[in-house]
Amino acid sequence: MTDFMAKPGVKNLHKEGEKLITTHCSYCGMQCGMHIRVSEKTGKVLGVEPRYDWPVTNGKLCPKGVTAYQQIDHKDRIKRPLIKRNTTFVESSWDEALDLIADKFSELQKKYGKDTLSVFGGVSMTNEKCYLVGKYARAALGTRFIDYNGRFCMSSAAGGFLSTFGIDRGSTLPWTELEHSDCFLIAGSNTAECHPTSIQWFWKARDKGAKMIVVDPRETPTARIADVHLDLKPGTDSALANGLLHLLIKEDYVDERYVMERCNNYKELKASVDPFTPVVTSEITGVSEEKIIQAAHMYGKSPRSVVMFARGVEQQSKGVDNVTLYTALALVRGQVGNFASGVATFTGQGNGQGGREHGQKSDLLPGYRKLTDPDAVKYISKVWGIEPEEMPKPGVSAFEMFDEIQAGNIRAMHVICSNPAVSAPNTEYVWDSFKKLDFLVVNDFFLSETAEFADVVLPAASWAEDEGTTTNLEGRVIHIRKVSEPLYESKPDWVILSEIAKRMGKGKHFPYENSREIFEELRLAAKGGNADYYGITYDRIDQEDGVFWPCPSEDHPGTPTMFKETFSTLDGKANLPAVTWEKAGEIPSEEFPHILTTGRVVFHYLSGNQTRRINFLMEQCPLPYAEIHPELASQYNVQNGETIKLTTPRNTMDLEVKLTKAIRKDTIFVPYHWGKKLAVNQLTNPCLDPISRMPEFKVCAVKMEKLKRGEG
Repeated sequence: MTDFMAKPGVKNLHKEGEKLITTHCSYCGMQCGMHIRVSEKTGKVLGVEPRYDWPVTNGKLCPKGVTAYQQIDHKDRIKRPLIKRNTTFVESSWDEALDLIADKFSELQKKYGKDTLSVFGGVSMTNEKCYLVGKYARAALGTRFIDYNGRFCMSSAAGGFLSTFGIDRGSTLPWTELEHSDCFLIAGSNTAECHPTSIQWFWKARDKGAKMIVVDPRETPTARIADVHLDLKPGTDSALANGLLHLLIKEDYVDERYVMERCNNYKELKASVDPFTPVVTSEITGVSEEKIIQAAHMYGKSPRSVVMFARGVEQQSKGVDNVTLYTALALVRGQVGNFASGVATFTGQGNGQGGREHGQKSDLLPGYRKLTDPDAVKYISKVWGIEPEEMPKPGVSAFEMFDEIQAGNIRAMHVICSNPAVSAPNTEYVWDSFKKLDFLVVNDFFLSETAEFADVVLPAASWAEDEGTTTNLEGRVIHIRKVSEPLYESKPDWVILSEIAKRMGKGKHFPYENSREIFEELRLAAKGGNADYYGITYDRIDQEDGVFWPCPSEDHPGTPTMFKETFSTLDGKANLPAVTWEKAGEIPSEEFPHILTTGRVVFHYLSGNQTRRINFLMEQCPLPYAEIHPELASQYNVQNGETIKLTTPRNTMDLEVKLTKAIRKDTIFVPYHWGKKLAVNQLTNPCLDPISRMPEFKVCAVKMEKLKRGEG
């Protein structure tokens, strides 16, 4: 049991006959601190208590966090390995399932080559597991085809930060400084629902007079507390950011000394934003000139400000452009690297930051090293004990792996901690791809929509049944403690991957007895890389309430604030963008006259594979719905609660209507946490950002029809 109760000011939550195990929530990047209540007699998980001494969330939990423990002993847990025989899953032993996987993988590689196998990873896992997924694909299977579900989440932020800063860390400042900021510009994030435990920091700042600007096509709960709501047309973020930059320059809000000393391309930036006058910006975005001007003055006058964004900005075919332009707002004001100022993203998945740093991306190795860098390949090959010639070349992005399946180049896939049958765009294409595979393996602790397509399903341990680390949305590496032993016959993912590696003749590269041994290897693999974890240890994490990377040595304090003196580019300067606005990959037409956008609700998480099994959460939001403006509804004679059919160039879907004035009249919003025929990603556009390969979830053209009573 941890000694948290000895700390001053911490509530005594201990109950007789129970022990409290300190850990973190399994859901979003806030990674809220919590204590899991466990019976001392039986070891059974009994409930949860908030952790009041966790500095990031101070005892706050959202509805998902409060009920997260209910996943652990849920009736839907997969109890033992499943093998599909004649379209029906049959329970098997571990040896039978693992032997079958190794035999099929070996058979397919012998017939079609190493790259016939593929791995689709996820970032709701610990750093240790994410690291091992990359090593498993390359050192055990020898395939170049590996990518992960963060490609659908944070890849545009990563691309933008690498372009501008030379390094990809989602927040340039610790969130404990936010209460001292004077202004927040929040773009494409319904923070109050998607990261509700962060709202306390904004209220603390607001109590001190801070201002808030929110960019969103919907008047979300976040937008309702803003001083200015910029209700832009989906797909026009680049135009809006260019328009704000135009005004910051015109009105002399630029920190000229900072820009001259610490940034490149300012002349080019000025030229590129010059056409984006308030009139032009308003015409493109649909936001009034008055509000654009008001927001620019509000942000420009603030001594300490933070630009923050999430998937609304990033999940577009121009997502990287959006990120670089919003980041430029902070740079021209000279505020990156300063106290209570800078840039931050709201990380969607629990380990969305760490999960992309250690080798799950198709073109990266641990430590955020490039797979195209011969020195990086030599270094990681030495850490892994393989020859550099054995290291596979870069593969393709997550969605593009389904194109490779359709082309016959990938014939088997191992999906780990991900549910692309729901989370990928144009889901029927993905479903058809799964059906074309010769062999599909899925690790999960619930039978997801993806797992239903599998030939073998392996019961993974839940988030509370293993130890490890994750990296929260600040860049703070934290400790996930083991709460209970894996239930039934489930095993941690790292154990499963190691067992398959042994059967593939690569066991010597996977000798681990526990997660800490994997982390020690991860530290070495990350040493000297862009994402340097070498100085981070489990003991330091516990003693310091987490350690911020980069941390190159054990006597290094970590880096809560990035870029105080220099950026991570070759010349040490930030690269300002000079990019104009381009239309979305699909825009309204006569046939498809409206805009469809998607997002989250507070009661669900990602594909819903976890949250749709929690009774309380399903009672609050049991089904998806279409949120539309009353004026749009009146054009179709649609009333609240009636059913409509939405159609895009890819598919159709029936949904109940929720009328609200808190959305643009040209836009329809649908949450995406449901599967099969309730999955809105049946409709979304797989058009990819040219740099990040992020699909355009947030913008596509759609038409609407009213259904007669009894239809749909």
